[in-house]
Formats: sequence, structure tokens, C-alpha cells
Amino acid sequence: MLPVAAFRPKIISMRSAFMLLACTLLGATACIVEAPSGEKHAESQRAVAPKAPPLSVTSGANLGGKVEIVGATIQPGQILPGDPVKVSVVLNVLDRLDKDYMVFVHVEDADGRMDRMNVDHRPIGGTYPTTLWKKGETLKDDFQIYLPPGSRSRGLLVWIGFWEPVSDTRIPLKNPETVRNDGRDRILLARIPVGE
Repeated sequence: MLPVAAFRPKIISMRSAFMLLACTLLGATACIVEAPSGEKHAESQRAVAPKAPPLSVTSGANLGGKVEIVGATIQPGQILPGDPVKVSVVLNVLDRLDKDYMVFVHVEDADGRMDRMNVDHRPIGGTYPTTLWKKGETLKDDFQIYLPPGSRSRGLLVWIGFWEPVSDTRIPLKNPETVRNDGRDRILLARIPVGE
């Protein structure tokens, strides 16, 4: 048995009533659908696409016959001043590493109008030192780049490589003729456009 509330008429606005009357007089059919409630707001927010699609880049940089930088995904594929982007770099281990290396990341303005940002870090969140890496492994190294609010940059260049802090040396690039680099064992991983 249905509750009494199911038989109570719904109260509609004067505008809705007028539209229903006008459509009926003109011979059109009408259907009144309740507006979505606030309960579904969170669900609709999850359906909103990110600001920009991810930016995927390939590299193929061979560092000393030890590590290959396969490529990266930058999410979102455009950075806004005041917002971070997540960079996920895919690495192939070509041979064992005998030193504990860090990933150096230099972020520079494409037009040279701001100071370089260093995002150097221990790979894999510092949880898996390079001396433990095994030949044949494929690893993913995640980090974030943040552009300060008010920045006027049109694009960011992301340079990457491996660096050993005790001896202050980088793993040399073995295939500089096939990979974008600066001649100092820095690989140009990506150019990230800056939005407004």
C-alpha cells in the first residue's frame, strides 16, 4: 500500500504552470521532471574532465648503458600559475647501478624570463634506492612541478637526468644525437604549455 504522501499533488511554480498550459493548448505534450537534488552534485563533479588532457612524451635517452628514460606523462598537460602538475617518468633498468643516484629535474622558463626551479629528488619517492634496481625492471618515478601564482611564463622546459651527489657527477648520455639534450647530460623531457 502506498503512503498518503504519494497522492499529494506536487506544487509547481507559476511559470511551470503557465508553460504546461500553453503547451497543452497548442497541442504539445509535456513532461515535468524534477530538478536534480544536491545529492548528485558530488557525482557530477567527478564526471568533469581535467583542465587539459595529459601530455605524453617519449624519450629513449640511454644514460650510461644503465638506465633508459622511456618517456613521461604530465597531468594535466598544461600548467596554470598557482597549480601543480604531476609528472610520471617511465624508466627501464638496463644494468645494475653501483651508486645511489638522485633524479635531477631542472624546470626553466621557455623564454628565459624566470629563475630555474630545481625539483631534484630520490627516485621512486625515496623508497627504492638505485643500488637495489635490477636489470630488466621497468619503474615509474612520480614528482610534481608547481608554477608560482602570477608567473608570466608561456611554457616550461623540463630537463632531467641522474646525478650522484657525493662525487657531484651525472650519468653520461650515450645517445646524444637521438635525444634532445644540452650537451651537459641534461635531457629535455618535455615542454609544458602554461595557461592563463
